[in-house]
Amino acid sequence: MPTLSFTLNGRLTTVEFEDGESLLDVLRERLHLTAAKEGCGQGTCGCCTVLVNGRAAAACLKKPERVEGASVVTLEGISPRQRELLAEAFVQEGAVQCGFCTPGIVVRATTLLGRGTATDRDKVAQALAGHVCRCTGWTRIVDAIETAGEAWQHGGELTPGPSRRHDWFGEALGRTRPSHEGGCDHYGHGVGGVAPRYGGRDLALGEKPFVADLKIDGMAHGAVVLAAHPRARVLAIETAAAAAMPGVIRILTAADVPGERTVGVIVRDWPVFIAPGEITRCVGDVLALVVADTRARARRAARAVAIYVEVLTPLTTPEAALAPGAPVLHDGGNILDVCDFARGDVDAALAVSAHTVRQRFQTQRIEHAFLEPEACLALPADGGVHVLSQGQGVHDDQRQIAAILGVARERVMVELVSSGGAFGGKEDMSVQGQTALAAFLLGRPVKTVLSREESILMHPKRHPLVLDYEAGCDTDGRLQAMRVRIVGDTGAYASVGAKVLERAAGHACGPYAIANVDVRATTVYTNNPPSGAMRGFGANQAAFAVEGVLDMLAEKVGIDRWEIRHRNVLRPGDRFAPGQIMTASCGVLETLEAVREVFYASPTAGIACGIKNTGIGNGMEDIGRVLIRVRPGGRLDVLTGYTEMGQGLFTILGQVIAEETALDPACMEVGTRSELAVECGMTTASRATALASEAARRAGRKLAAALAIRPLADLAGEEFHGEYICDFTVPPGTDVDNPITHVTFGYATQVVILDEAGQIARVVAAHDVGRAINPLHCVQQIEGAVHMGLGYALCEDLPCTDGRPDSLRFRDLGIIPAKATPPVDVILVEVPDEVGGYGSKGVGEIGLVPTAAAVASALYAFDGIRRTTLPMSDAPAARGLVPPRRRQN
Repeated sequence: MPTLSFTLNGRLTTVEFEDGESLLDVLRERLHLTAAKEGCGQGTCGCCTVLVNGRAAAACLKKPERVEGASVVTLEGISPRQRELLAEAFVQEGAVQCGFCTPGIVVRATTLLGRGTATDRDKVAQALAGHVCRCTGWTRIVDAIETAGEAWQHGGELTPGPSRRHDWFGEALGRTRPSHEGGCDHYGHGVGGVAPRYGGRDLALGEKPFVADLKIDGMAHGAVVLAAHPRARVLAIETAAAAAMPGVIRILTAADVPGERTVGVIVRDWPVFIAPGEITRCVGDVLALVVADTRARARRAARAVAIYVEVLTPLTTPEAALAPGAPVLHDGGNILDVCDFARGDVDAALAVSAHTVRQRFQTQRIEHAFLEPEACLALPADGGVHVLSQGQGVHDDQRQIAAILGVARERVMVELVSSGGAFGGKEDMSVQGQTALAAFLLGRPVKTVLSREESILMHPKRHPLVLDYEAGCDTDGRLQAMRVRIVGDTGAYASVGAKVLERAAGHACGPYAIANVDVRATTVYTNNPPSGAMRGFGANQAAFAVEGVLDMLAEKVGIDRWEIRHRNVLRPGDRFAPGQIMTASCGVLETLEAVREVFYASPTAGIACGIKNTGIGNGMEDIGRVLIRVRPGGRLDVLTGYTEMGQGLFTILGQVIAEETALDPACMEVGTRSELAVECGMTTASRATALASEAARRAGRKLAAALAIRPLADLAGEEFHGEYICDFTVPPGTDVDNPITHVTFGYATQVVILDEAGQIARVVAAHDVGRAINPLHCVQQIEGAVHMGLGYALCEDLPCTDGRPDSLRFRDLGIIPAKATPPVDVILVEVPDEVGGYGSKGVGEIGLVPTAAAVASALYAFDGIRRTTLPMSDAPAARGLVPPRRRQN
């Protein structure tokens, strides 16, 4: 093996490495310095940033031999003063969410401190061009670096206090925050306070490990072998040559699965391995898992596995899949599901409407682009496995892995390590099943980490939808009827596709009162990459369409776009599209009124409203569970089944327990494991905070009652359980007077303002969050969602040709960089909810529901062009944002 000699963090270091390894591999795998993360492996995301001879560089692109004799400094080697200052600034300003990208950005920030440019916002934003953050929306990262820069210029001490931008409740607009019973000081640790992010410092400095950072004695490494064709009959899988390569321990295929071979969150139709004789359904199908003593050797051997196939013509559109005589992709046919419901008489109402419109809208396939590629580490344990995961549902993974292994569920423990972003893309298992099987069969730890290219191929995307609308209103612009037909390409496997289309159907009429509705949504299998959950979950696609319809009707009626919404928006007592009667917690009107002056102040403003369910609903139980264990020494273990993936759930649970017990969150360790006592289901539908906060309140009150009798030290070993079950919803179309399809909803109105060149100058987002348990976390979520929504509107896309993504390059995904991100002003509106803990509502998804429609509305005000297809890449606002597309075979 060749050797590398260089100065690492001030010390002369010599290390061996394998051919093909990068400097990042040497740092992480050979020298165990894991602050630099592997995000894309393509030099685009900036997660692996280090200093080479004093200059920031992407370690994933550096060949070891190119740094021979050089000086390399990783985040671990940055001066303690700079490290702590930047970590404190990032936490204080709300610049840390999932934390995966943050260490690389912190390294970049040290160069700005050294040059004295950290206080120049334009130069900071420009310097961040080599980085990607999917969570924060960038502005708070720039804030953090600016705050640190100011402190560095004045001796390096940070003054604790509020973030640079904390007008969260619109005080500048003359608004006041509603008063609440109880609560705490605005910057305290209880409910309503701005408690610092749980583990925020360690995340910022790369000291909080993710799965790929973990190393265990005796650990082997897995590498997947994926299908090369979206539809092909597998004739043979030849592994002999690969198995004879150095370091290879075993190669697993379908024949090695002792239990069930198909998995799925809802429908079990997704094979863990495709067997010889079977037909692949997408290019993300797994044919084999190679296990070797190093990651490099496993990946090298995976490329040597020979796959022989008969290539078949793929079905790449819903139209092709629904055509007579089309090949059947699944036993039940090519239609996964149809969701339909109707109220009133649409035909009659349209016939008497003063104004009608008919329009088709189309939305695109989107890659989640979470910064942490999927990874899993599995260890043999007690006749089963202990799985360390980054997924969104530890209990769902537990059930599926137990089925694969053919063991009882209690033989599988799934524990969340960290999740470096998800946005719905980690609901389905990726490599957890195969990795757990390898550990189970080999009796040793096995870790599998996907490359960025493999990640893009394997996990589900946002659904591309075609939405046909017909709507009518009276002479005053009051909606009379709406007919909607939606077709969704769910790709190769079910994932949660039927539920996404069900949600698109349920939200098809937006937050508006309409007496006559007729909605049908059809979910279709194709040979494209699977489509599944992504932030917004069908509601944002529907919002783009229905908000466009409202703008068209407003023009016909002769009223403005704010006014038509004001006349039609849902109020308490009105019916949501499937028929659910809105309660006093319906706050969309308040969000609309909060932006009235902003909208009317600009001639190039666009506006859109949004509604998004909190909780899965539709006849399924929504459950929150929290368990508090008292440890010796007065510390608490706080356990939930929901995943912390950057939204701040762990912080909020600490705040809730502090509120109820007056204990300091610093004494609490918060985590997620698949213990049955905290079974919650998947972390989806913006429900974790609303449900888990109520469960934590119930557990906290039990602990508080015990503390009233005995001191905490005397409670060591005792447990306090909180459970909150919402089981009162029904499926859409249920024939009852009040079909409650969802436990509650979040609401929003957003205004997008363009400058004289048609570029986005500002976004104002007013959101009814029910109760902001942590206002800073709330605002962080909304800002990040708006950033994602702007990309969805203008430049993000994952086009596919013949079932294959045109490009697997991270830079081609079209994510908006820091320097092109406009200011986002968030106004938190609090209309308390009767279901969510402390009156809270979900905010994780509603943040981008209205965004694309608001952008389209603004563009029409600017140039008079009605845009009905996403992304709106031809728009002035998209100038410079759309990347070149390159076909990658």
